[in-house]
Order: sequence, then C-alpha cells, then structure tokens
Amino acid sequence: MTLPWQHQANFPADSAPHCANIMSVDEDARWLDWVTKQFESIAGDDKEIDLEEFKTALKVKESFFAERFFALFDSDGSGSISLDELLKALNLLIHGSETDKLHFLFQVYDVDGSGSIDPDELRTVLKSCLRESAISLPEEKLDDLTLALFESADRDNSGSITFEELKAELEKFPEVMENLTISAANWLKPPNIDRKRQTPRYLTPAYWHNNSRKLLFLCCYVCLNILLFTLAALKHTAYGIWIMIAKGCGQCLNFNCALVLMLRRCLTWLRATWVVRILPLDQYVILHHLVGYAIFGFTVVHTAAHVTNFVVLTKNPMSFQFWEYLLTTRPGIGWISGTASITGVILQLLIILMLVCSSTFVRRSGHFEIFYWTHLSYIWVWLLLILHCPNFWKWFVVPGVIFLLEKIVGLAVSRIGGLYIVEVNLLPSKVTHLVIKRPQFFHFKPGDYVYINIPVIAKYEWHPFTISSAPEQQDTLWLHIRSLGQWTNRLYEHFRRPQVMIPEAKRLTKSLQNKPKQSQISLKINENQRFCNVKCYVDGPYGTPTRRIFTSEHAVLIGAGIGITPFASILQSIMYRMRKQNCPNCNYSWCENLKDHEMNLRKVDFIWINRDQKSFEWFVSLLTKLEMDQADEEPEGRFLEMHMYMTSALSKNDMKAIGLQMALDLLAKKEKRDSITGLRTRTQPGRPDWSKVFQKVAEEKKGKVHVFFCGSPALAKVIKAQCEQFGFKFYKENF
Repeated sequence: MTLPWQHQANFPADSAPHCANIMSVDEDARWLDWVTKQFESIAGDDKEIDLEEFKTALKVKESFFAERFFALFDSDGSGSISLDELLKALNLLIHGSETDKLHFLFQVYDVDGSGSIDPDELRTVLKSCLRESAISLPEEKLDDLTLALFESADRDNSGSITFEELKAELEKFPEVMENLTISAANWLKPPNIDRKRQTPRYLTPAYWHNNSRKLLFLCCYVCLNILLFTLAALKHTAYGIWIMIAKGCGQCLNFNCALVLMLRRCLTWLRATWVVRILPLDQYVILHHLVGYAIFGFTVVHTAAHVTNFVVLTKNPMSFQFWEYLLTTRPGIGWISGTASITGVILQLLIILMLVCSSTFVRRSGHFEIFYWTHLSYIWVWLLLILHCPNFWKWFVVPGVIFLLEKIVGLAVSRIGGLYIVEVNLLPSKVTHLVIKRPQFFHFKPGDYVYINIPVIAKYEWHPFTISSAPEQQDTLWLHIRSLGQWTNRLYEHFRRPQVMIPEAKRLTKSLQNKPKQSQISLKINENQRFCNVKCYVDGPYGTPTRRIFTSEHAVLIGAGIGITPFASILQSIMYRMRKQNCPNCNYSWCENLKDHEMNLRKVDFIWINRDQKSFEWFVSLLTKLEMDQADEEPEGRFLEMHMYMTSALSKNDMKAIGLQMALDLLAKKEKRDSITGLRTRTQPGRPDWSKVFQKVAEEKKGKVHVFFCGSPALAKVIKAQCEQFGFKFYKENF
C-alpha cells in the first residue's frame, strides 16, 4: 500500500523487513514523531481522517481495500481514524507477532465479519486484487482461481475457511510468510535511517575491470585532444593567450568533427574481426554523444576566445565595429574571401541547434522527427567548416570519403529490387507488426537492425528498427514497431483506419492508373490483420552487440517492453539451430545442429519485463512455440528458461495481492499453464530482484555469463551495476 508520504523515505527494496525489526528506541521515537506530523498534514483541523481522506491518501485503484483497511483501523467504529487509532494499528502491523499480522489479513478477507471466509467473499477479494494489479481475466477464470485457492485452504471441506486453515495455507508458501512483515512495513515506512556510505560504483575495482577497454579508449581520446591543443597553441605564442586558446580549440575541432561520423557499415564489418576485442565498438553511440558534446564545448571556447581577443584589441584604432567583425567580410578574416567570422557564427548556431534537438527529452518525447531533420544539418556544418578552416579538409577527406561511400552503397542496396510490406498485424499497446518480403541476397545476423523508409508514411524519413525474425526465415523479414512518436503513430493509424475499397465503376481504369505507383489497398482479413502490397525501402543490416550471443556459454537475455525484438530473432535462431529430429523407427530424438561451430551456448535465460498484461500478446505465440520445441525434462536442465515479469501487478510483499498470487500459483500448477499469458512459464508480479536473479545464474555454473539487454537506459544502469558485482559481461543495444 502506497501512502503519499512514503515517497519521502528512500529505502532499498530489500531493507524494509530489516527496518521493521531492528529499529532502535531512538529510531522508534523519531519514526513516531514523523508519523504524527504526516498524520496532522492529512487530518487537518479536526484531527481525524475520514474514509474519503483515507482513500485519497492510499491512492488505491479499488476502493474495496481502502474500505476494509479503514474499517479495521477505525477500532471504535466512529467513522473516522484518530491519531491514536492509527498508531495502535501501525504498531501492531510493524512490531506485532506473525499471528497478529495474519489475523489482520484474515479480517480483510472476512468481509461480513462472520469469523470465516466463504467462496463468494474470497471471489470478491480476488476480483479486487485483479483490478489492483491491472490484470484482466474472464469471469470463468476468476471462478477457477477462487475455487483453486478455496479448495486448497478448506481442508475440512466445511464450505468456509477458518483462521487456522488460512494460516496453514499461507505456511505452504514460505515466501509469502517471509514477506508478510514487508507488507506491514509498507503501510508507512519510517524516515531513512543513516547508514554507512557505500563506495561509489565508479570507484570499485569491479567497475574498472569490466570497463577497462572503454576507459583506456577514453583516456587515449582525452590525451590526444590535450596533445593537439598544446601543439596548436604553442605555434601561436606570438599572437597572445586568446589566439593560442582559439587555435588550440580549433585544432581539436578539426579532429573531433572528423571523428564524429557514424560509419555503421564499417563498424558492422569490424565486429567480425579481431578489432572488436581491442576497441569498445559496442559503445560507439556513447562515443558519438561524447564527441558531440566535446565539439560543442570546443566551439564555445573557440568563439569566446576570438571575441575576447577582439575586445582586448579595441584599445588600438580599428576601422570597423564589433557587429561588422562578426557578421561581415570587411575585416578580411579567413582563407576564402574573409568569411571566417560569418561561417563561425552560423556554425555556432547550427551546433547549438543540433545539440538541443539531439537531447533525450526531444528524442524520447514523441518528437523524433525534430531530431531527425535538425541532425541533417551536419551536411551544412561540414561545408561551412571547409570554408571556415583552411586545414579541416585534410582531417575530413578520408572519413568523409568513407562516409560518402557508405551512403552511396546504402542507397544502392535499398533501391535494388522493390520491397513490399506484404502483411500487417496491429497488436496491443499500439504495436505494428510488419511482414516484409525478404530480398534474395539480404543476409543478417540475429539481433541486427535496419533503417526503413515507407514513402506513404513519410517520403524522406528513415527510422531504425530491430529485425524480430530469425535469419533462417528465408521468405520474410519481421519488424515490430511501437507507436511512440509522430512517424510511428502515423504508421499505426495508416493501417488501422478502414481500407477504402475501389468502386465497381471504372474499376479497371483506376487499377491501371494506380499500377505504376503500386496499389496500397489492403485486403482486410480481420480487425487486426491485413494483407497488403505497400512499397518500402530497407537500408542495412547493421550489427549490434548481440552478434556475440552464439560465442557465449551462458547467455542472459533481458528485454524490457518492446526491447524484446532483438531477442525474438535470437531465440528463434537458437531453436532453429537446436531443432530436435525424431527417428522414424523409434522415439529417440537428437539435435540436428548441436555441433554448430559458431554456437558455444550451454544455457540461455530469457527475461521479459512488461508493464501490462496486453504487452505479452506481442510474442506470446512465438514463446509458446519455443516452449513446445523443448523437451519437458532434459538431463542437465532446460537449455532455454523463460522468466516473465509484469510490473503493474502487485507482488507478494503487498497485502492486497497475497491471495491472488497464491491462487495464480495453485491454478498454474493444476493447469500447467499461466493464467495471465497462457504460457507454461509462470508470470511473476512486480520487478525482478536482480541480485537474486544473478545469484541463481552464477550458481548454475554453465560457463562464462554474458548479459544482453535492450530497454530503457535507467534500467540498463541498474543491471550493469549488478553485472559488475557478479563479474558478468554486459552488452546493451545501441543504435
């Protein structure tokens, strides 16, 4: 249960039970004083909390629990909760015995106060639990859940559950009993208790060991910039300190403006060479960002130094004003018609524009097109740099030619042979599944991504998306695109709207008119699936860190939301390679490609984290097939283990979800199928406890562990920190 003041207490997820049990007398007094102040802020002048105030404070989705908790807190039945009543109830929950806490839980479930729980009461509670956890199940499934839990708990078949029977049922779930204290503590967490400060992650030996290549590269990068700055500054000592600074920054700009180029095809090729073991190619996007910030910094200092130098020189007679110095060619500064000042000002403005529009806020707030179009200013930046600086072309010529060749090759490859979207599936949470006819000579690795252009959506825009189909799937390519921005929303809406059918009159005439443009009229099969013939262009494929998956021994694949797409391709490819063959004369089976020289995998753990229930529908058919392809029992355990997490579902450490999670566990064991996804794998509520997840992985001892992640940057930092503690290699999707 989350109270508004809980957000002020910053406890780690695993600290609540310890805080509840080891609070000293002094800490207890501090907590009591703090609770009193928070109560007074909500209660107002009457010093009482009524039901509406209580509901607002708890912020529960389903009023059932608010009403039940309120009734139990209101011990005198006055219709409001006083400070004494609140403190008494909280003291029982936090400091009471296990039996006290179980009694409280039993009273919540005993709606009519009869001293026992009948099936209808249990169904009411479970229905409210489902709403709190944002889980939608048919009424028949709710009945099944209720009966599964009721029949298991009602040991004497009396038709009702007594306190002793509920206690006995809970004892069958050790993790529930262990977390019951957490449930009580979560009612109202005490203020943060001072703890010994831990060593910052960036100062730990594990961090330096796991990031040695990146740190070494950054060190070389910084040293090279310092060297270039120093050499350029020393050449201009006769012109004063400000010119020295300007020239030093200018030389660094020559280097960085050539280094900032994104040579994706070259990087994809280098991933297959020994260079990948030396250079941190997986961090090329981070390097691109770093160089971009460096260019901005050097540009500002370079411009400021020149302006300051002009202001200092104004003590001498000059024949032009400051604005003329910046915005005209009259001073004659520059190697081409005195254009250095004007090109410098324009370059400064363009670089600021590109930096601002490249920020995370712009790219991830549904305005990717702003980033896309402003980033194309790099063409003007390079042209202006050539005009602005007489030596820039010497730095730019080699990487510039390579970049130009990449663009020409990409354009040629994307235009050779027309590609068509042959099928579209509209999935929950506004995800568009595109099925594209695969070109004959299009070869890619699992986890690769492509840039796609769909003229009917936007004629000149190219957007990157991971290929979600396996390379072994010869006929088609799959892309799963979530609607998060303008282009992706237009794509979804284009295929969602009803298709316009051609009128019978002049049908052949219109057909001939549309033929050169390729007909975009789809044949609607059902509400969410269409066959169509929409023209598109694909540029790629481009490699990602997941290309190393098959050289790993124990791979942990972690996808958050639509971040499953690279792993959908990888999992399909793995199962193609491990596909079992059956002997026609007996039941013996073997793996056809078990000795694949590229495949060192001994174990794969796939973890998929989704916010809501509907998101699992994106790939549930694929995951079902993967489960069916595996043997029920294997001598050394399952080669592929799947772990599903639903973050909107309340976990077992929440008193409002204990009964529901017990019922889901019981029904899953009975039906051998999860009620939420339909998979054999049980969907876990809440977020993973990464320390426990990785501890289990380490204990399996299946070889060197490589963790591959695709999802939000915030979650990536958390997982990477855990990988450093366990000594696992961490790879994150960047494109």
